[in-house]
Amino acid sequence: MPQITLPDGSVRYYDNPLSIADVAIDIGPGLAKAAIAGKVNGTVVDISTVLDKDCKLGIITAKDEEGLDIIRHSSAHLLAQAVKQLYPDAQVTIGPVIENGFYYDFAYQPGFSEDDLAAIEKRMSELAKADYPVRRSVMDRASAVQHFRDQGEVYKAEIIESIPGDEELSLYGQDDFTDLCRGPHVPSTGHLKAFKLMKLAGAYWRGDSNNEMLQRIYGTAWPDKKQLKQYLLQLEEAEKRDHRKLGKQLNLFHMQEEAPGMVFWHPKGWALYQVLQQYMREEQFKRGYREINTPEVVDFSLWERSGHADKFGDDMFSVQSEGRDFALKPMNCPCHIQVFNQGLKSYRDLPLRFAEFGSCHRNELSGALHGLMRVRGFVQDDGHIFCTEDQIQGEVADFIDFLHHVYAELGFSDIVYRLATRPENRVGSDESWDKAEAALAQALDSKNLPWEMLPGEGAFYGPKIEFSLRDSIGRVWQCGTMQVDFSMPGRLDAQYIDEEGSRQTPVMLHRALLGSIERFIGILIENWEGKFPAWLAPVQAVVMNITDKHSKYVEELVETLKKQGFRVESDLRNEKIGFKIREHTLQRIPYLLVAGDREVESGVIAVRAQDGKDLGSMPVDQFIKECLG
Repeated sequence: MPQITLPDGSVRYYDNPLSIADVAIDIGPGLAKAAIAGKVNGTVVDISTVLDKDCKLGIITAKDEEGLDIIRHSSAHLLAQAVKQLYPDAQVTIGPVIENGFYYDFAYQPGFSEDDLAAIEKRMSELAKADYPVRRSVMDRASAVQHFRDQGEVYKAEIIESIPGDEELSLYGQDDFTDLCRGPHVPSTGHLKAFKLMKLAGAYWRGDSNNEMLQRIYGTAWPDKKQLKQYLLQLEEAEKRDHRKLGKQLNLFHMQEEAPGMVFWHPKGWALYQVLQQYMREEQFKRGYREINTPEVVDFSLWERSGHADKFGDDMFSVQSEGRDFALKPMNCPCHIQVFNQGLKSYRDLPLRFAEFGSCHRNELSGALHGLMRVRGFVQDDGHIFCTEDQIQGEVADFIDFLHHVYAELGFSDIVYRLATRPENRVGSDESWDKAEAALAQALDSKNLPWEMLPGEGAFYGPKIEFSLRDSIGRVWQCGTMQVDFSMPGRLDAQYIDEEGSRQTPVMLHRALLGSIERFIGILIENWEGKFPAWLAPVQAVVMNITDKHSKYVEELVETLKKQGFRVESDLRNEKIGFKIREHTLQRIPYLLVAGDREVESGVIAVRAQDGKDLGSMPVDQFIKECLG
């Protein structure tokens, strides 16, 4: 007689074994209709799973994170079924869940075209409406290999032959289609209500460029059509905001094949870069950080001692000189310890806060490069705090306040907090990891912040808080980080003298707010759609004349504003003022200033905001105070 404990703590007793679907029916018709799977003692399983022992049970619906993954996985199978029906000669390979959707790779000699996607999606909809039951079966390895070979599915047979062990394999079937899969899946195709095929791409079999090229079909799937529509609208909005497109349109930067993953900053883009960097410099100075600068090329032995060579060696650029091996630094932390080690430190010197706009290089795969978001050469707003164990929580709490202030100034108020704990491959004792994880958790709790755990996702030398910001169209970007490190200072001989006169190893806090400045600028461009607030904009205002007789007044006004530190340009071209206004509006200039007869006579300027609002005429001092102040 199984005893079933539900998530709310209630217990249900049954006289005989029953399926999870039966339990859902017993709880209520609404849940029975929505249920797509179950979680038994923490493991997600098919809703058809029979319960014959006492257990803890959760009913999974499409509203749950696990449920959405199941819908997407089942949608991949639906895609494969539709392809096989429309193109019987196509061979199926693998079809996993990815962020926001799924894909499936196919071997199909004629190849699919974009026009084929509409027909495949139409067939998927027909199969979903047919509401075919999804059946799970098991088969021994040899039979499974033969089964797929008989169907001409040589890739599936190869996958099975490469799976270690000799346990039985699970297969899932719906109508005329059967696929190898661990599951779980939706109970029937009718649960797949909202999906769309997005694009085609090439993909090597098993990700190996020595193997044949397959075709990958990407799709997205959601619990209902409303959420699908919202996602597609977000994609449409994201396309409009693509930083690569706006970077070119606004003349901010470019990238080219001769320097893959490196940025060529144009004057406007570099102005934006410098404004952001100077803002961070000033904010750090207010909070007691001392700015330093460390070498970009460092002997490889330092990275071996720090542990980075073992963890990141393949991602490091190396260079040889005079028989020695060097590396372009992929990060700044070991170098900051070298600065700390110059001169004996006392407990009175702690906490000691170093900051560096450190230029780093990482040998990212060319296929992973993506505009400013993933580059090989970048600058971090890096910082390291050397402190005692007793100072950790206070420093972390102060950093959280610092981060909130900066993000708010840059237009972000919705922050996601995650605590990443010890990975399997790590350095340091369990005791030190216990202390570090507890300190970070306590700092978050002291600020009454909601946070979630990321088990096993910490750095190899310590746990970390990941601060992710949500942008204006709802996307989440992981940017800030705070990491507690009990290990690296000792590995690199950092010491201080405590109150008893004994030598101790300091704790090292690794922190960044923006992370890669290049990436953060990409996020800023997309968040603001290039329409930066005036204090951040590369060009804050453009002053335009209506006719040539107003040119001298415009030039004098521009010089006045420049002398006061503002980023202002003039437009004295012999063009109609409406043309100039439209052109600079497209360039996202915050303020457009117009000088005509009335403005010259009165010593004022006509002000127009970026959104087209006419702010009227005002003296220059008033414009500075109200608009640029």
